[in-house]
This record gives sequence, C-alpha cells and structure tokens, in this order.
Amino acid sequence: MTIYEFHCDACEADFEHMAAMSARDKKVPCPECGSKKTGRKLSSVAVGGAAKGSGKGGGHSQSGGGCCGGGGCCGGR
Repeated sequence: MTIYEFHCDACEADFEHMAAMSARDKKVPCPECGSKKTGRKLSSVAVGGAAKGSGKGGGHSQSGGGCCGGGGCCGGR
C-alpha cells in the first residue's frame, strides 16, 4: 500500500489516501466535499540512514556523493 497526496479542484482541499499501486489512477472522492474532481499530486520523498553494507554516515558518501553529488546543499559532509 502506498500513500498518495491529492488535491480537490472543487474545494481546494489537499488530502492523503492510501491505495494499492495498481489502483493509483482511480478517482478518489474528496473527504471534505465529496467531489470527484480530484487529482494526484507529485510529492517528494526523503529517505535517511545508511544502506546495508554502505559503511558509516547517514547516506552521505565519503567520496562526496551524498544528496547533492559532492558539496552544495549538504555542505559536502
């Protein structure tokens, strides 16, 4: 199951809905007004921690990979 973010065009509400990936394109009624004029929003995901076998450091590579490819937003940690 995946949590998807939606926006209602009728009442401008934003809401989340849990659905199977196979049902991700089905219309979901707005929990505020009941309208089916809703659309799935694009959302970003942040994942922290180190992958198994990647050594130390919450996801930041000692070679400068990290979240920004070597310096910018994470300070090159």
